[in-house]
Amino acid sequence: MNESDIIRGQLATERIHAAQVANACVSLFGSERELAQPPPSAFREASVNYLVWVLSRFEQRDQLLAEHIARQRATHQPLHSALAALEAQEGTSRQSLARLEAALAAPSPEAARAAWLAFGRFFNSLWCERRLAIEQHLSALPGMASWRAISALDADSILQERARYAQVAAHLPAGITLVGATSP
Repeated sequence: MNESDIIRGQLATERIHAAQVANACVSLFGSERELAQPPPSAFREASVNYLVWVLSRFEQRDQLLAEHIARQRATHQPLHSALAALEAQEGTSRQSLARLEAALAAPSPEAARAAWLAFGRFFNSLWCERRLAIEQHLSALPGMASWRAISALDADSILQERARYAQVAAHLPAGITLVGATSP
């Protein structure tokens, strides 16, 4: 396995883990069951911690990618055009974070449930679609130096992602699983 395969694999793993955690939250906090009992605080804390961390990392990568393409505009004109079109679309990690914040700050259980469901719909459609498109465009970047700089991955960040994800898994409430993207 070469370095680009490792980077691609980690980016895909983070995207999949983010979807699993987001869907577990939507399954619990966006359900009627959540209204009948208080949410498990350890799970909520670990999940929110993970989602804020991983979505912030994806947002940082998008900014690094935009800066890289701007510097290399003449060399990567088709890629620049494709990424500029993606940047204009909804589905950014920043927008996902705003929807997560709205779900956490909802003034009532009913409003929280609706906000979690809205977060899930946005995440599983616009965010996931945009992430997949960006990952496809990343494969067109030449050179490992570009991949390294844009991915902002190193052994410590990979271990940190795994540890945060393990915390979520360790605090899963009964009946909640970590599954991939669905349509809430």
